Amino acid sequence: MRISPLISVSTVMLFGCVGEPSLSQQPQTGSAPLLFDDFAYQSAAEFQAHGWLVRHQAGHPGLPGAQWDSNAVAFLPASAEAPAGALQLSASTDGQGSNTRQVQICHQRKYKMGTYAARVLFRDAPAFGPDGDVVIQTFYAISPLQADLHTDYSETDFEYLPNGGWGQGSAAALWATSWETFQLQPWTALNEHSRRPGSMAGWHTLVLQVSSQQLRYYVDGELFAEHTAAVVPEDWMSINFNLWFMASGADGSGGPVASDLLRQYQQDIDWVMYIADQQLSPAQVDAQLQLLRQGGQTFIDTVAAKVPASAGDCGL
Repeated sequence: MRISPLISVSTVMLFGCVGEPSLSQQPQTGSAPLLFDDFAYQSAAEFQAHGWLVRHQAGHPGLPGAQWDSNAVAFLPASAEAPAGALQLSASTDGQGSNTRQVQICHQRKYKMGTYAARVLFRDAPAFGPDGDVVIQTFYAISPLQADLHTDYSETDFEYLPNGGWGQGSAAALWATSWETFQLQPWTALNEHSRRPGSMAGWHTLVLQVSSQQLRYYVDGELFAEHTAAVVPEDWMSINFNLWFMASGADGSGGPVASDLLRQYQQDIDWVMYIADQQLSPAQVDAQLQLLRQGGQTFIDTVAAKVPASAGDCGL
């Protein structure tokens, strides 16, 4: 979620298809606590009643002076790609922070070990306006940072940069980053990260297995990255999606394109799922999804709230 993960404990890069874990393709969740949301909403009130928050608090990350727009979430009707409906995030800029609107949603801070999954639509170009901004499209889990370089900090990220950034030129790339900790000033990052270059435009199913020994990131059923026990989450996290812009020069990023014309970028979310304390394979996640949909379920949350409760916003 943050500016460049390029200072790291170690870097792991995996490409291509790897064998699934030796597990049945049938979901083995039993009575494990479960969050499932098929985003079948008609209004913001329904959405918020299910524990979601839309960020309005100013601050990191993004362009200095940018606002987090609580009105930048749309509820899309059912379609062939998203049979129960979908959620759409929209972010816009003219290159100036004061005219930049970013967007973030989060679900309660009560997640740690287990399986995280979501189906998202990444895009390579804006809905309108000139292309080229360093924009970040995401699915991640995160805890608050109690103090600079606090070792209980926890964060696990899928991040797609269609116009590059983070010191790696302007080519599109998908990143997976698992954080030990960080501080903003001076910027110091301790993490493990993986990068896969190339366009990821289109729908993708993202799955993350988190255990006490490792983190395994999957994209469309293929293993994308493995990170070690050194960066396993140690604190309760919220589940998040956000869409934001990188400032020019930050960690070698190009920042906004040289134009004062307004442009808008979008990311869609079909569904999100979390199964506590179990590592489900992508095939098992898909089987669980089918069972839930066949049963007519559009929202379930049996994950117990944690104490202390999370703050009422999505910021750090």
